Amino acid sequence: MKIVRTDRELHTPMIDAKIKEAGHQLVLLPDGITEDQLIEETRDTELILMCYTPITRRVIEAAKKLKGIVKYGVGIDAIDIPAAAAKGIPVVNIPEYAEETVAEGAFAMLIALAKKLPAIQNQMENNGWAWPEPKWLGSDIAGKTLGIVGFGKIGKSMARMAHNGFRARVIAFSPHTDDHEMEKFGVTKYNSLSKLLSDSDFVSIHSVLNSETEKLIGGKELRQMKPNAILINSARGAIIDEQALIKAIKEKWIAGLGLDVFSQEPLNSRNHPMKELYGRPNVILMPHLTFYTKEAMDRLETETLERSFEILQGKKVLIKSLDPRLLKQSHSVVFQ
Repeated sequence: MKIVRTDRELHTPMIDAKIKEAGHQLVLLPDGITEDQLIEETRDTELILMCYTPITRRVIEAAKKLKGIVKYGVGIDAIDIPAAAAKGIPVVNIPEYAEETVAEGAFAMLIALAKKLPAIQNQMENNGWAWPEPKWLGSDIAGKTLGIVGFGKIGKSMARMAHNGFRARVIAFSPHTDDHEMEKFGVTKYNSLSKLLSDSDFVSIHSVLNSETEKLIGGKELRQMKPNAILINSARGAIIDEQALIKAIKEKWIAGLGLDVFSQEPLNSRNHPMKELYGRPNVILMPHLTFYTKEAMDRLETETLERSFEILQGKKVLIKSLDPRLLKQSHSVVFQ
């Protein structure tokens, strides 16, 4: 069978080798491929493996032999799931491979900004030393309040690290999560996003991106944060109004920012809408790599192969995600 894997820049040697060993034809496509080019490549494909490249209605409707779409990752907002469902094509993601890994990455950014490590490292490289002046004064995490937006698997891991590991007070805004579920992690549920933002010393975003959460945090919300607060986003860039975010940093509405995700990826320092964030000592810009560890990639590749061969062998594909968009599926799927 013919299998197309988009986003070949993300190396998945195990996936590629096992597919070829099974006798299938594997076509690797680059990031940035146009919709028309993708349509041509997938007209006769049985399976699409995608990470970032949009799989649109036009692509799905043109792929006459398509048996399934596997997102080798978590976020599914780039796939037209209703279009796939209309054709009886199952869509599956890999939701559990990096829940600890991404939380660790988010926490690493939080610690680095709280301790002003980027600014101090820059000072060391340029001047050789930094004396204990007020501008290098960092912040403890213990005793502070961490606000979590979105209390899914990654949000829960983040809460556990902060509460159990660093003795921080943890609060969370997650309208679809039960209070008792949060209490298990020592977390207090907030029903008001505005109140959470104004009460938090650190805010970490872990929501999925959908119609409810797109630009959930805009200029109004950013102004409600403390001027010494730090904001971390390792979920999806479009959850924040990014132009308002640039203004928040330039005008010092908040003290620090750590981003691993952007509405438009890849980022660059020449002509990207967020180029003004480069070179700032209170900003960490990560290239969407908080998921990228050896252990997480081993889990991702192993499970991607499991889901892929279920589809190729005509079996029902296992859905482990709790995302309502995937849970609505009824054709050729089975739920964990």
